[in-house]
Amino acid sequence: MPIVKFVKEKKEIDVPDGTDLRSAALQAGVNLYHGFNGCCSSLNRLVNCHGLGGCGTCRVLVAKGMESLSPMGMLEKAKFRIIMPDPPVSWPAVLAFIGHEDTMRLACQSKVHGDVEIETGPDLDLYGENFFS
Repeated sequence: MPIVKFVKEKKEIDVPDGTDLRSAALQAGVNLYHGFNGCCSSLNRLVNCHGLGGCGTCRVLVAKGMESLSPMGMLEKAKFRIIMPDPPVSWPAVLAFIGHEDTMRLACQSKVHGDVEIETGPDLDLYGENFFS
């Protein structure tokens, strides 16, 4: 069975092949809904899309094992790659993606097929060198 390692929380969990990262995090007791750099995290635990890929609040950085996850689907591509006006709750997902284009995923849309290391709650870098490029 694949192993999902949550780096910040120092937790590892064995999951069946095909489990999404959101389910693995919930099973391990890991909070995925950190909000906008920590703001509104308690509200995001209640007000989220519950795994449908619409809100973007379950964004994670894949530290290792991107090849062990399912390919990015249409919902993720729309959330991360097409920057257009969206409901305000989606902007943190789009902004966090800047500078992490190759490693950012939505936990609810990423199926595990091998060992991965995940960083939950990636911070926004509004002053990074990639912000205006």
